[in-house]
Amino acid sequence: MIQKFKNSFFYIVIIGGFTLLMYWIVTKGALLEKGRNILLPVSDKSQWQEFLISLYHNIEHPLAILLAQIVTIILVARIFGWICKRIGQPSVIGEILAGIVLGPSLFGMYFPELSIALFPKESLGNLQFLSQIGLILFMFVIGMELDLKVLKNKAHDAVVISHASIIIPFALGMVLAYYIYQTFAPQGVQFSSFALFLGIAMSITAFPVLARIVQERGLHKTKLGTVVITCAAADDITAWCLLAAVIAIVKAGTFISSLYIIGLAFLYVLLMIKVVRPFLTRIGNLYYTKDSLSKPIVAIFFLTLILSSYATEIIGIHALFGAFMAGAIMPENIQFRNIFIEKVEDVALVLLLPLFFVFTGLRTQIGLLNDPYLWKITGLIILVAIVGKFIGSTIAAKFVGQNWKDSLTIGALMNTRGLMELVVLNIGFDLGVLTPEIFAMMVIMALVTTFMTGPVLDLINWMFKSKTEEVPQEVSHLNQYKVLVSFSNPDNGKAMLRLSQNFVRKLQSNASITTLHLAPTNEIHSFNLEQYEKETFAPIVKESEIIQQKITTYFKASSDMESDVAEVANKGDFDLMITEMGKSIYEGTLLGKILGLTTRIINPEKLINQVTGKENLFENSIFDESTQLILQKTKVTVGIFINKKFNYSNKVLIPIFSKSEAFLIHFAQKLIHNAESQITILDVTGYIKNHPELKEQIRAIEQKAPNHIQVQQERVMDKAFLQGQDLMLISADSWKKLVESKSLWLSDIPSTLIMKDI
Repeated sequence: MIQKFKNSFFYIVIIGGFTLLMYWIVTKGALLEKGRNILLPVSDKSQWQEFLISLYHNIEHPLAILLAQIVTIILVARIFGWICKRIGQPSVIGEILAGIVLGPSLFGMYFPELSIALFPKESLGNLQFLSQIGLILFMFVIGMELDLKVLKNKAHDAVVISHASIIIPFALGMVLAYYIYQTFAPQGVQFSSFALFLGIAMSITAFPVLARIVQERGLHKTKLGTVVITCAAADDITAWCLLAAVIAIVKAGTFISSLYIIGLAFLYVLLMIKVVRPFLTRIGNLYYTKDSLSKPIVAIFFLTLILSSYATEIIGIHALFGAFMAGAIMPENIQFRNIFIEKVEDVALVLLLPLFFVFTGLRTQIGLLNDPYLWKITGLIILVAIVGKFIGSTIAAKFVGQNWKDSLTIGALMNTRGLMELVVLNIGFDLGVLTPEIFAMMVIMALVTTFMTGPVLDLINWMFKSKTEEVPQEVSHLNQYKVLVSFSNPDNGKAMLRLSQNFVRKLQSNASITTLHLAPTNEIHSFNLEQYEKETFAPIVKESEIIQQKITTYFKASSDMESDVAEVANKGDFDLMITEMGKSIYEGTLLGKILGLTTRIINPEKLINQVTGKENLFENSIFDESTQLILQKTKVTVGIFINKKFNYSNKVLIPIFSKSEAFLIHFAQKLIHNAESQITILDVTGYIKNHPELKEQIRAIEQKAPNHIQVQQERVMDKAFLQGQDLMLISADSWKKLVESKSLWLSDIPSTLIMKDI
């Protein structure tokens, strides 16, 4: 208390004393102004008016405008991206649409004054440069995501398919250019330049989007997944090399003149592969952990990226090729790439890349397509793109020995254009090769071909419907008691595995445990998918060996984790699913402090439910949004696990409040039989006492296992008793009552399994 008083006194003396000193200096300094002819601003406006004028000037400042643009862009891009994910489309579609919506096609058309205020013409230069920085970082990540070892080991079939999927649409694009050149090519642009750009735009594939779709659909472990990822990687490298050559030809004006640029580009690539790459590999092998990867080391790699981009921009084949090349030659050490991608990706994808989408949207003037003829040409462009890429890839895949289903799947995936198409189109627009009309048509083509990938894959799967389930074969036996353990944190996963074994230990071959881990697709990459899976399951597999419990591991990349968890549980016909308690909405409350859980950001789906009346706006749920969705979609018994250092279930408490909780007796019986647990059933409301049939059920268990089950009538539990329990089994309804009544139990409860019956 005395120290606190001293601190307060010292603070007042220091702050007060020096404030008075500064005031005295200012008043004395004012006397020095005499004879210096200082002119004070004279204005006929009031102080309030002066403030408003100052505020207006601040709003119009280029930095203020840029910051307002960034905030608007990120918010709109996130909203549209989320909507597309909810309807099963890649989020990149929503981000592209967000750009078009904010551009002259919609926002500019209906709110022209607001559009001009937010996106004044003179501010677009700043937006363009920032978006280019975002693209450079993004292409750097794309280069790092390529697994060149896969290309070396499995490139034969993939290269045939990949190059066929480039040359066929490229040729068809040039044929299309022949028919539309006179009407749509800009004045002064040679046919060769126009045709080459249309060809490259038709032949591009979006490797990042394709990789995410392969992960989400669980194809990454299959031969088909390997082939299509390798195809896309080979396609990416070939297409970017072709694009570099096309840019060189367009800038040089003639093919002969472009040979100088291509020669320089060849020397650049040789230098990067033979000199820079070995140097970076040595550094990467030495510094591949977060602790050792210091700022000077990070600076070396970023400097390589910037110098590489600068070199290709000077040569004349665009800075993006240099960024892509810098990423491709980064050390192959997976740990290093993971760390470095983490450093770059969040800034590139979340902050800067949406600026590129909006900048593209500001250029896309769909209103220019105001004639049926122009829409016919748009349809023709889309048709040529689909025939060239989809049909071309399918035929090539069939030729190298793939079956029809896999060939069509490869064709559908290779037809995905996404962001990579926009990059090519913007380069063409900047070079003056594409008119605003053709640019708008090609953006629409990029959207259509990307949007159609998911539905076409679903159609192919329906046409070639397989009897095999999406869940592992080991869990498809109908006569087993099957438990699914869905975990995100391996430590909790180990505890849940031990708990699951307590329900099935003595059933041996008549029971199975499957451990499931889903990873968000935006947090993992195709090159390290297998290692990520191995590292995630390593603690679980080790724990299974310690407790001598055979398990099946199941891993999946997911963009909708709650739906996928429910789908696996439902399709696997599990008897029980145990999952973790998610992030709580009760941060700062008694429950939040007890469980150590944190708040989750507002869920848009929950917000929609509140607006539409499906959810009470003022009613808090006892579970987080993620857990609620799993409970709603799952058609098996679910146990939500709260881990408080769980090890075993020797002593188990089961509170019973009503008839709906009688199903817990069934699980008590399993624990007694398999784990020889001591069960204490707490008859909180006297329900068991007043219902002979339930009383008889408990007595039957007691006869088979004497001294293993007892019923108590106490309404208030002793703290020491609660802390002496290993586990509490409780229904979701009873848990809700405890939470809403802020029961004193909550501070003393052991590890808890909150059960919701079917």
